[in-house]
Amino acid sequence: MQRTVGLVLIVMGVIMLIWTGFTYTKKEKIVDAGPIQVSADKEKSVNWPPYAGGILLLGGVVLVATAKRT
Repeated sequence: MQRTVGLVLIVMGVIMLIWTGFTYTKKEKIVDAGPIQVSADKEKSVNWPPYAGGILLLGGVVLVATAKRT
């Protein structure tokens, strides 16, 4: 179990180091006056610091290295 969690952390850490965030589009209502509705697409972004991926990667390596073989 510890080895599996370590491998998942390693994969997530590498992905977070390669992609430091993502952007998505959300439709928001600007005006809602009876039958008239005006909406606009707003771009939102989610970013994380690169060291977060490094911490996950390092934690995964430690877990895999200290896992007991059965």
